[in-house]
Amino acid sequence: MTREHGKPPVKLSLPLEYQQDLFNELRSEDELVLLARGLGLLRVVINLLHSFDAAGNNLIVVVGADERENGWIGEALAEHAAVSKSSMARGLSQVNTDAMSVGTREKMYSQGGIFSITSRILVVDLLSKLLNPETVTGLVVLHSERIVATSIEAFIIRIYRQLNKEGFLKAFSDNPEPFTTGFSPLASMMRNLFLRKPSLWPRFHVTVAKSLEGRKKAEVIELEVPMTDGMRDIQNAVLECVEVSIGELRKADTGLELDDWTLDSALHRSFDVIIRRQLDPIWHRVSFRTRQIVNDLTVLRSILHALLTYDAVSFNKYLDTILAAHQPPPGSTRQNQSPWLFLDAGNTIFETAKRRVYSGKPTEGEALASSDAFPDSLRPILEEQPKWSLLAEVLEEIEQDNYLNPIPRDDSHGTILIMCSDQGTCRQLREYLQNMHVHPAEDLQEDDEDRKPSAMFMMRRKLRNYLGWKKDFARVSASLFAENQKVLDGFTDQRGNTNGYRGKGPPNKRRRIRGGAASAGAGRPINGSLQMAEDKESQVASLMADIQPTDADATQKDEVAVDSLEDMEDYFELYDMNDLLVIHPYDGDMDEHVLEEVRPRYVIMYEPDAAFIRRVEVYRSSHEDRNVRVYFMYYGGSVEEQRYLSAVRKEKDAFTRLIKEKGNMALTLTLDGAAPTDPQEQFLRTVNTRIAGGGRLAATAEPPRVVVDVREFRSSLPSLLHGRSMVVIPCMLTVGDYVLTPTICIERKSVRDLISSFKNGRLFNQAETMLQHYKHPMLLIEFDQNKSFTLDPFADNSFEKSIKSADDSRDLQSKIVLLTIAFPRLKIIWSSSPYQTAEIFAELKNKQDEPDPVRAVQIGLGMGEDPYEQQSFNTTPQDMLRAVPGITAKNMMRLILEVGDLREVSNLGEAELDEMIGREAGRQVYKFFNRSVFDE
Repeated sequence: MTREHGKPPVKLSLPLEYQQDLFNELRSEDELVLLARGLGLLRVVINLLHSFDAAGNNLIVVVGADERENGWIGEALAEHAAVSKSSMARGLSQVNTDAMSVGTREKMYSQGGIFSITSRILVVDLLSKLLNPETVTGLVVLHSERIVATSIEAFIIRIYRQLNKEGFLKAFSDNPEPFTTGFSPLASMMRNLFLRKPSLWPRFHVTVAKSLEGRKKAEVIELEVPMTDGMRDIQNAVLECVEVSIGELRKADTGLELDDWTLDSALHRSFDVIIRRQLDPIWHRVSFRTRQIVNDLTVLRSILHALLTYDAVSFNKYLDTILAAHQPPPGSTRQNQSPWLFLDAGNTIFETAKRRVYSGKPTEGEALASSDAFPDSLRPILEEQPKWSLLAEVLEEIEQDNYLNPIPRDDSHGTILIMCSDQGTCRQLREYLQNMHVHPAEDLQEDDEDRKPSAMFMMRRKLRNYLGWKKDFARVSASLFAENQKVLDGFTDQRGNTNGYRGKGPPNKRRRIRGGAASAGAGRPINGSLQMAEDKESQVASLMADIQPTDADATQKDEVAVDSLEDMEDYFELYDMNDLLVIHPYDGDMDEHVLEEVRPRYVIMYEPDAAFIRRVEVYRSSHEDRNVRVYFMYYGGSVEEQRYLSAVRKEKDAFTRLIKEKGNMALTLTLDGAAPTDPQEQFLRTVNTRIAGGGRLAATAEPPRVVVDVREFRSSLPSLLHGRSMVVIPCMLTVGDYVLTPTICIERKSVRDLISSFKNGRLFNQAETMLQHYKHPMLLIEFDQNKSFTLDPFADNSFEKSIKSADDSRDLQSKIVLLTIAFPRLKIIWSSSPYQTAEIFAELKNKQDEPDPVRAVQIGLGMGEDPYEQQSFNTTPQDMLRAVPGITAKNMMRLILEVGDLREVSNLGEAELDEMIGREAGRQVYKFFNRSVFDE
């Protein structure tokens, strides 16, 4: 394929017909490309960028790429430039940190090339004209499904289109589902992107199907693995709990659309997030029980995932942590406990999980009197995951195939690639494959040939670690419970001295003993919480005796070994690709990179993934000389299978809806990014009609200006101000966040930020500096548009918190009152959303003078002080450091300058801390970081 205008040929790596058609479309016009997952979106983007890079004299900006994608794009562009022998190609330059100086960025932009710039830096550079939008050749937007009207990426595109009508704009996405929610979602997205044409490429597209379903299809072997009885019982019990929880949610009178709140939808990846987003606007009116059930759905869905991926011991350990997390703190009532724990299905989950690990073992001569009796000793069961044995059989089959066909007939390596869902499963499989032929001493009398692969060695080691962990876990829990009880007793004493009950018990005490003495005499504790029956010490001791390490255990190396890497060259060398087994987690578009690098002949999909199947199809169709055999494993009748089929169906339905909407979509004509304004109205913007008493008539045609702190570009407010035809001037401000006029300075706080600012005292310092330098200082408290306009959701007044936090919402209001008492001139603005904030700012600027950016930057600075000096320090670790006992505002800066991060602070010795921040403060910091959780 050659470039236009007779230029030297550019070699592209687009072997398939649909890839070539899509590339030609993109070269000819601007459009939004929606490609099905797994069809190689990044490959198309890289070839498009290379075609511009090889031509030279271009300045192209890539928006929305994450760090891994930047690495792959940069590597691929360098490789393409070497193959094409393009002397003009510059490759990819990344601008992703504030540490890169303004002068360096300006010099890079002037030289041209392809730049991947983080959104917050790019929008500041565009507004300050450090990067002139008129000089940009084109904009490439990745992950366009994330772009909404208030996002910073939409702000960037608007600035670019207002000042550059000629440059190209191309947007890409491989996630069609977000484009189908809401009213005319595709048309709304096209408006946000300032594009007219969508280009849809589903898997069932004629050209795609023709390219992937030719003669070069991969050999696929589907393996349905039956679950064990214990796994099936637990899955059914969890699904029953989910169904009951959804039923309870539907009973709650929320006034929302409930059609999608079904058990089938609950299997979808983001079901709990969707429910929480729907409830957010009315969260302050939702009962505590409903909030609790929403949180329980997240827990139950994580249990479903853990059941199919964790081994039996790790799963039981995970359930122990869930039960501990759901135990109420001292002083709370039974209402605090999650409802699903009291269901019979909830009991089934915990009992069956324990039976998969160990069960009772009758001793010799012991006769059980009744079925209710329980033996004094335990024996290990250690149920293995069914996929493990099947994986061993598949590897044995592959080994036999390699033995019978020793000469490779193609360009593939003999590598075996095993794909899993996450790193935890990768570690689990690696440990299993390393130890599956190691057997305990009692099994050594069998013939080696008759012995099958087993996970017994690995599971015995995990069970030993689990029993040790459980012992320590009980000690830590007891220590924390005792500490909480001391705090509670002290708080109760304080309440007893100050309240006016006059002989009556407090209300929660009366509620706690409701129901007579049965509550205190039953098996449950006084607060009615649910507790599992613990194993006796004698039972655990007998179990430990059964799984003591044998001689075979001693010969095996630990999972983590320390290597000094001395004489590395004598012991390490490159792997022979024919004898390699690679275990890798699914990683989106990076999987395509893995296939190209490893070139496997055998691929084992340990867990189903629709996108990876397509990547294998694309890989096989792109390389005629590489044969691939795919083993596709899944649990039959499981949530895993249902989730896979649901994901495929949802993507197909999404593309079908998009195709219908595209056929009926109206054409958008105004794509220049300019806000519709009346010139006469704009001219008379600042006319003062009140001319009595010596006033004078004044008018200006200049657009209003707002000076904005560069750290505020994480929010959507600067974008909305720009959309109202205001000139946004980014500066590094020391005082305030927004300067509207020479006398009005505004400090913007979200509610979460307001709470943290009150805790660390930063807000009082900010208010004091604003009062010193501005006549009208204001505090803007801004709420989220999709959440309730009230402080109640941010209060920790639920029963699951300690009693001290019962009045947190009133506590926050009282702090605001104290702030206004301390600073009477400080005005407070309440805003329900960023949209309302933009309207308030427009009203405040009406008939007022414009601010001076230079003076706004200089205010609050000392002599010779640089406003960008503090920019390199991250604010989140500073807030964490302020919470450490002994840290004050004076000694914190010294510590920040001397030490790199919080981990280094925690590892400092007492003598080192003494030198930095003084003896007493150093002792407190050292004691805080080195305290043992086992101490009373």
